Amino acid sequence: MAQGKLCTWILLIISISLFSPIPSVDASIHEYRKESFSQKSNAFFFHGGREGLHASKPQITPSSPSAEKGKSFIRFDSVTFVRTKESALKKNEMQQNTGVVEAIILEVKDRERIGGAFLKSDVICCNRSLSESDSCKLGEVIIHKNPDNFDWPKRIKTFFEGNKEEATMVIEEIEINSTGMYYLYFMFCDPELSGTLIKGRTVWKNPNGYLPGKMAPLMTFFGIMSLAYLLLGLGWFLKFVQFWKDVIQLHYHITVVIALGMCEMAIWYFEYANFNSTGRRPMGITSWAVTFSSVKKTVSRLLLLVVSMGYGVVRPTLGGITSRVLLLGLIYFVATEALELVGNLGNINDFSGKTNLFLFLPVACLDAWFILWIFSSLSKTLEKLQMRRNMAKLELYRNFTNALAVSVLLSIAWIGFELYFNAADPLGELWQIAWIIPAFWNLISYTLLVVICILWSPSRNPTRYAYMEETGEDSDEEGIALTSGAGDVERKERKVSSVIGEVLEEDKRE
Repeated sequence: MAQGKLCTWILLIISISLFSPIPSVDASIHEYRKESFSQKSNAFFFHGGREGLHASKPQITPSSPSAEKGKSFIRFDSVTFVRTKESALKKNEMQQNTGVVEAIILEVKDRERIGGAFLKSDVICCNRSLSESDSCKLGEVIIHKNPDNFDWPKRIKTFFEGNKEEATMVIEEIEINSTGMYYLYFMFCDPELSGTLIKGRTVWKNPNGYLPGKMAPLMTFFGIMSLAYLLLGLGWFLKFVQFWKDVIQLHYHITVVIALGMCEMAIWYFEYANFNSTGRRPMGITSWAVTFSSVKKTVSRLLLLVVSMGYGVVRPTLGGITSRVLLLGLIYFVATEALELVGNLGNINDFSGKTNLFLFLPVACLDAWFILWIFSSLSKTLEKLQMRRNMAKLELYRNFTNALAVSVLLSIAWIGFELYFNAADPLGELWQIAWIIPAFWNLISYTLLVVICILWSPSRNPTRYAYMEETGEDSDEEGIALTSGAGDVERKERKVSSVIGEVLEEDKRE
């Protein structure tokens, strides 16, 4: 009854996440919906976005239809600034310029060129004393131009006219000719413009599409992983068909995990391909990808747990702990789903680190809980197999334990590297190799699945790992080679007859 309720809740959550009417998420097309400016020093600024961009590819015939494909640019589409009525009424309607907002594009390595640091001042906007020394222009953001490229950092000015409340930027496209991490800020220096809002959008594009530079390699990676899961699934299917009469229930669980992994990688590939071609991430596709990813992670961990408990090998069922296993899986699915959604939205919309940390901690704690429960169960299973002298099963579980221990050690080391990577690169300067962080977790998950497929592959002699209710769990027939004769089997069965009663009593107690 409890299991049925848990399954109902899981289906309900999946249905809500997949079919709720959520609009598409803007990706390389950054939307600004009447958002406000923040004050820092003597300037007011709004962060318009950041992305890793590759330099434009040279075109032999720039006027050709393919010229746009090789270009890398940031384009301003209908960006409008709206000041308050009070601010507008203070201005003379006959004045041409009554306020200015600046759009500043800079490469992250040039960040020290914004503000008065090179003038030994901590201000961002030019004040009267600096203006009188001809170091900058009064009322504008201080920019120290790059001597190697005098056009950068890039400044685009938009002026308010008379007592109008709105000022619209001229549609302009800034071509990117140098590979790097680019930031966009909208800034103004006039305190009377306080309360100004921004609306509109900017379009960011790489030479090969709209995918941000740090995400572009992942599309290729997901394509390769889709093929890898397809090959694994094909090999498993052939084994499954060849020995279909000898398969056990555990084989069906493994099949489900392989199918989920195949679907997950394929959906992520198509989601990234759509993102790359349109610049937008429809929440329908993204929700499917995130949900498949969360379901696969949950089912994979549950598979490791039930295998570690000896399900189908040492014990025929999980007994009274089934509800606890399903409850842990449900909680893990919900936590992972929330983290994955925020993570994929945050690639563009810059969710705060506190939000990510708040959602990451429950997932980390649940992963630790899974690991402790898995190794605790493995210890009990190994102890039971050693006591019963089931040498073939014992060897099987020892190999599985070794593979799992190696993967856990690698995961811990990688978490340390990931923390160091994020701490050492807060501004995203290492964006070109950032894709290896999520790729590692997919690789290690796939590797563990391959190990399980090898160790528990269907065969003509499933008794080497299957639970044998008729003869008791202490039978040594698991160690019999595939070519063993019937006489050898009988001799081995007589060897253990003295302890069969004891084992059957123990199984009844379990």
